[in-house]
Amino acid sequence: MKTTVLNYSIMIDPDTETGGNKSGFTAFCPSLGIADDGDTVEEALLNIQKTIEFHLQCLAQEGEEIPTPSSPASFLTH
Repeated sequence: MKTTVLNYSIMIDPDTETGGNKSGFTAFCPSLGIADDGDTVEEALLNIQKTIEFHLQCLAQEGEEIPTPSSPASFLTH
């Protein structure tokens, strides 16, 4: 079995929970078009990493092409 490590860029933005005033963060992976969230930057990053792994596993199981990162790996926040 061949393993390839892909590094996807992640953007993390401050966010407010819909329907409430709770602050948190949204993590977005532009190359895959998927997002996740968390109460802290660290939690949002951990959650998006798990979501990316799950998404790539699903694509592989369905025989779909695995997208390559569109830019060098980076971690962006503001």
